[in-house]
Amino acid sequence: MDTADGPPVLRIGELSRRLGVSDHVLRAWESRYGLLQPVRSAGGFRLYSEADESRVRRMQAHLARGLSAAEAARAVLGEDSRAGPDPGRAAGPYSAAPAAGELPRVLQEALDAFDEPAAQAALDRLMSDLSVTAVLRDVVLPYLTGLGERWESGTASIAQEHFASNIIRGRLAGLARGWGNGHGPRAVLACPPGELHDLALMVFGIVLNRNGWRIDYLGMNTPVEELTRTVDARRPDLVVLAATRPENLEPLVAQLTALARRAPLALAGAGATAQIAAAAGARLLTGDPVTEAENIQWPQ
Repeated sequence: MDTADGPPVLRIGELSRRLGVSDHVLRAWESRYGLLQPVRSAGGFRLYSEADESRVRRMQAHLARGLSAAEAARAVLGEDSRAGPDPGRAAGPYSAAPAAGELPRVLQEALDAFDEPAAQAALDRLMSDLSVTAVLRDVVLPYLTGLGERWESGTASIAQEHFASNIIRGRLAGLARGWGNGHGPRAVLACPPGELHDLALMVFGIVLNRNGWRIDYLGMNTPVEELTRTVDARRPDLVVLAATRPENLEPLVAQLTALARRAPLALAGAGATAQIAAAAGARLLTGDPVTEAENIQWPQ
């Protein structure tokens, strides 16, 4: 246990031991639901308060009554909201930094405001506090989904969508550096002609690479002829084609059927339907990109 000039004095390991909850679960409850609200010590450590401990104990009680994790977290935070501000967090010398549970909101606000330094700072903090996989699954993918929904509803502008996408693309590109190296199985990843949204596919590739795969990334708007030539040259163990709309895949069924005879083919994204996958002889990936990448098995 460390000490600090204020109520938050528990490191996550001590909090885990007190509560009988693994630090992995505590971090997940913090990042997904904002249940824990740590502050930073002068040395950069996250410190937790008795109020954090109380929230976790109440979370455990709600879970024991049969609530899901999301429902239990909402119940605990609702109780806190009705009880008023947390007195243990008002005066600490490190309270200016946003808690980890607040960072997705801080990131969205910075991106919406075209504030690149603030957005990068929020991403830096997320990357330091959480695993890459957790950041991708619990922050980046939900943000991108929400951004797309806001763009479609007219509550986010084209400029905001482009700005945010470019900031996130830069981060993903950094995580993807060197993903073609190694000695594991090879995957070729691409989007079909007309498909301009490939960030989720990049996330898939990053996680797949971290599970030992080598990645040949062709990205958005790839002609099937070029994809086929790449497959013939590289002889991958897996080909993944991702699309956000069925219209970008439906006209390609005959070409995809031929491609599936050359290498194992999987279709992903909202545009990949069971009907298209069955017609092309392809595997359908229906989960989120992180989970699907984690579940892909190495070829025997």
